Amino acid sequence: MTITKRVTFIAKPDGIEQMKALLTAMVEPSKAEDGCIFYEIVQYKERPEKFMAVETWRDETALEGHKTSAHYKVYKSSYEQYCLDKYTDELEVLG
Repeated sequence: MTITKRVTFIAKPDGIEQMKALLTAMVEPSKAEDGCIFYEIVQYKERPEKFMAVETWRDETALEGHKTSAHYKVYKSSYEQYCLDKYTDELEVLG
């Protein structure tokens, strides 16, 4: 069973560019991971401090592999200093 999540980040006013760079650096290596079905990060045009990641993984094993990757560890150890708020929604793909 696939796992799909939406992760929303609200950057601190002085951390927007750093958050953008940190999240952008996640895209290519995440897409290359075994079990990654979909992985995109967007920035809201009218609210540049707001970012959204949408990701779909083949299964829990693929998601856990993502969480142990080198690029995820860099993100995880760095994002909080630039982030005002973060929340995750578990999604169900219909159809």
